[in-house]
Amino acid sequence: SRFGGLRCPSEHLALRWQDVNWERNRFLVRSTKTEGHENRGERWVPIFPELRPYLEECYDLAKDGTVHVINRYRDKNANLRTTFNKIIHRAGVKPWPKLFHNLRASRQTELAAEYPIHVVCEWIGNSAAIASKHYLTVRETDFERAAKCGAVVVQNPVQQAPVANSDTSQESTQSQTNCGLVRKDAYPCGTSEYPRQDSNLRPSV
Repeated sequence: SRFGGLRCPSEHLALRWQDVNWERNRFLVRSTKTEGHENRGERWVPIFPELRPYLEECYDLAKDGTVHVINRYRDKNANLRTTFNKIIHRAGVKPWPKLFHNLRASRQTELAAEYPIHVVCEWIGNSAAIASKHYLTVRETDFERAAKCGAVVVQNPVQQAPVANSDTSQESTQSQTNCGLVRKDAYPCGTSEYPRQDSNLRPSV
């Protein structure tokens, strides 16, 4: 939920080892909530660096012939919320509202700060409208980033020499005030396709 953005528990319990494509660094998620959509409720999600160690550990612990990634709590009557609350209290952390939903929402907020929203929604499995209304939040790091960006905007006009051409000066000012809207580190998604091939190959370590 936190690093893969999966819906709990339906998408966790549906995940099988044959859905994990170690070679292409992604896994296939099946959602009963969106199975009536054009993509038949299936989407490819990257094996993010934060998620990979846990997924590999789970693979190492799995017995030969194991089908599902998650094998505990498969009973529909399992109360995951109660168990999760106990874990949170033992860790000395205060429970947050909407325990599982906000894990997923926090992941989408992080990804939306780094990737185009249509790419993030493809990974998370919702629409831009739903994400904006129910998932995306403003973080403290957003304020810190804006403060640093603003400092550059204030300093640059003072340091630059006057330009005779008024049109050129205006373009320069606009470029500076756009700081943060177009990231220098932004890059396009590596592929526009999400192939539907399965791989059960073990990652090389």
